[in-house]
Amino acid sequence: MKVLIVYAHPQPHSLNGALKDFAVQHLEKAGHQVQVSDLYAMRWKSQLDADDSLAPPVGEHFHPSLDSQYAFASGQQSADIAAEQEKLRWADAVIFQFPLWWFSMPAIMKGWFDRVYAYGFAYGVGEHSDSHWGDRYGEGTFAGKRAMLVVTTGGWASHYGPRGINGPIDDILFPIQHGMLFYPGFSVLPPVVIYHTSKVNADNLSTHRNALAQRLDTLWQTQPLPFRLQNAGDYTIPALTLRPDIAPGEQGFAVHLQG
Repeated sequence: MKVLIVYAHPQPHSLNGALKDFAVQHLEKAGHQVQVSDLYAMRWKSQLDADDSLAPPVGEHFHPSLDSQYAFASGQQSADIAAEQEKLRWADAVIFQFPLWWFSMPAIMKGWFDRVYAYGFAYGVGEHSDSHWGDRYGEGTFAGKRAMLVVTTGGWASHYGPRGINGPIDDILFPIQHGMLFYPGFSVLPPVVIYHTSKVNADNLSTHRNALAQRLDTLWQTQPLPFRLQNAGDYTIPALTLRPDIAPGEQGFAVHLQG
């Protein structure tokens, strides 16, 4: 199988660096093909702007969506964007690895999504009708591919527990897993989260490597998170709200997971 690792950490000699190198070696040893987009090493441009298109603005001023759409459709995207899109087409599974900074991913990785997820490539696809509101949330360009987060954080596991002060880790990662991965069609696997990174040392690093290895070995067997498909009948269209008879009286992120 073909695996793409999109990786964001500024220091190669770090826990993240060690885990990324281990993942590459482990996957290749198992016979998989691996590509790595090391965003800091690539000096990835994080801001989406008019320079991302080789064509002049479609309108009087730069419009992020419309200019992205035109550049993608006409083959006039900047070369770095086109190269990352080709990696996504190539991959059977994509691993996004990053440290949790201020309750999200580093800006450089957010910029990867902003620029690579062009209109017509990752969103804005499929018909819009009374019964089908675009190919998204379980459908789309990446349907049939798998994605997984590998996340490190300095906080303790209890800080991200159901009653932890930081909020449940599933809620913190929901905008990424549901909105950035499931939206364009990925089947999203449960994340690998490593807590309390200041306490990771040579003695317990092997424990984390072993846990990561187990997940890498089961990339194609692990059950994805059971997010509800947008166009399968659970949501009313075009309001895109859950039907009143589904999880009545409940709200929040959890209602978008099948019980």
